[in-house]
Amino acid sequence: MGNNGPSRRAFLLGAASFGGLALSGCSAMVGNRQITVPNLLPAIISPYYLQIYGAMPEERFPVPAVDLNKVDQRYLRTEVDDPTGEKPGTIVVETSARFLYLVQDNGTAIRYGVGIGRDGFTWSGRGSIGRKAQWPTWYPPASMMQRQPETREFAGGMPGGMNNPLGARAMYIYRNGVDTIYRIHGTREYWSIGKAVSSGCVRLINQDVIDLYSRVSVGTPIIVRG
Repeated sequence: MGNNGPSRRAFLLGAASFGGLALSGCSAMVGNRQITVPNLLPAIISPYYLQIYGAMPEERFPVPAVDLNKVDQRYLRTEVDDPTGEKPGTIVVETSARFLYLVQDNGTAIRYGVGIGRDGFTWSGRGSIGRKAQWPTWYPPASMMQRQPETREFAGGMPGGMNNPLGARAMYIYRNGVDTIYRIHGTREYWSIGKAVSSGCVRLINQDVIDLYSRVSVGTPIIVRG
């Protein structure tokens, strides 16, 4: 999994650091399976999570540490038994559960928490990663500029940076070789993970999107299940 990858042992140690105070969790459908994800009390944070969600000063635009007390613990990056049934190397986004899975070749998957688009701005289907970019330029779609005239200021593009809506990395979803205009991207608003507030894209904590970006390549298949 690499030095930055999650492990079952690390996750269990993280859970143990909560003194065994796992609460009854929420249920969600993943494919045709119902899973229960426990809520963990955030009073004590595992050193493992403090490390992987720590500051990243080496980035072109330094990424600050995540205040983990502002993130629902169920959405932190971890390794789980693969619930998707898809082939290794596939990205699966389960919008109802607010999870993104990267399927591994050992019957497991890396699970990331995501934020998704509001009702009416969501997309689902099969595609692939058609392009990748670090600290990408953001171009507001024409439909967004109609809904939100203030975004017209950036019709020529907003350069990468911490204030850019695409965050530290972006992976562009294509279908049949055509850009769908939907992206997997980062966000500095880590408190929004698990919620539906964006205009259609799948967003991750910047530390998580940097990790995912390092593990996938152009051509990686992606399935978004609405």
